[in-house]
Amino acid sequence: MKLCRVGPAGKERPCLVDGDGTLRDLSGHLAEIDGAALSPDGLRRLAALDPASLPVVDGEPRYGVPVAGTRKFIAIGLNYADHAAESNLPIPEEPVVFNKWVSCLQGPNDPVTIPRNSTKTDWEVELGVIIGSPAFRVEERDALAHVAGYCVVNDVSERHWQTERGATWDKGKGFPTFGPVGPWLVTADEVGDPQKLSMWLEVNGKRVQDGSTSTMIFTVAQIVAYCSQFVQLEAGDIITTGTPPGVGLGQKPAPWFLKAGDVIELGIEKLGQQRQDCVAG
Repeated sequence: MKLCRVGPAGKERPCLVDGDGTLRDLSGHLAEIDGAALSPDGLRRLAALDPASLPVVDGEPRYGVPVAGTRKFIAIGLNYADHAAESNLPIPEEPVVFNKWVSCLQGPNDPVTIPRNSTKTDWEVELGVIIGSPAFRVEERDALAHVAGYCVVNDVSERHWQTERGATWDKGKGFPTFGPVGPWLVTADEVGDPQKLSMWLEVNGKRVQDGSTSTMIFTVAQIVAYCSQFVQLEAGDIITTGTPPGVGLGQKPAPWFLKAGDVIELGIEKLGQQRQDCVAG
């Protein structure tokens, strides 16, 4: 299933995208796409619905974040060897974990605000993992059973605050609008192997990232199991799993970064596409 939330910010309604690509309204069956809806029982109930029986959503509504009530937005850094190399950093022996504040979450096509005085705002196409059932101290072999589905994430980053303002990355990762997610949550059964997905990102029509989840250093199963060793993952939590090479910081012959007026477009196989206009903060 492709699950989504559409409508004005703060007033989204739950929907699904049927096999023909038609947007269908779920609000007669479901109040919200949240942790309860994404539980194994919740997904089974949704899968039992006949999409053709659901009302069609007309027009081109705004897409919001495909899950409501997210309490943790966890990110993994340097999870592609080529990206670690372009960042002039060693390949990590364990996953590099940091936080993106949930207040940065936004719809996939909402504008990205360049922070005031920023000169190093960067892009990162990433595979997002949405948890469907609580996970604490799970084994790698069991980890994917706790995943409800997958989505596209743009891990927008301000490199000056990330790397030049102290020892933690979090400060450069959670500015408002720095977490576009969606357009859909695609359930795990429809995605299949999450380590076989192509991904890309363009800035102003120039292809700058072109990669695959097959080159991750740590797999989705390893990441979920690892994070669950020190925090209880809850239904509706999002983990974004790292980016392939091609970020602004790594551009040759010199880095270049986002500015007001730029347009970012990105996508992941099976998971849809995003588009953001950059605006001044």
